[in-house]
Amino acid sequence: MNDLSGRLEVQQALSIPPGGQTKNSAQIRQASQQFEAILLTQILSMASENGGWLGSGDDSASGCATGLAEQQLGTMLAEKGGIGLAPLIAQGLEARK
Repeated sequence: MNDLSGRLEVQQALSIPPGGQTKNSAQIRQASQQFEAILLTQILSMASENGGWLGSGDDSASGCATGLAEQQLGTMLAEKGGIGLAPLIAQGLEARK
């Protein structure tokens, strides 16, 4: 999942107007997890701004590798429970049904 497509999927899945057509529980959980993955990726990206994790970060190859590593790590962290936001978001969206 690239960052832009992930954001679009999350935005579409989370856009449930009150009293409108709702998404099923699996879609809500998936969107919540994707949102948490994007948030964790951004946190990891900010943490490595002053120095790359895979080198100096001065060249494009290092920057690309670092970005991909941060995205994958953020996704994996979210899948394993992350910081606990996904269940809270899903719970809030389920309540809107």
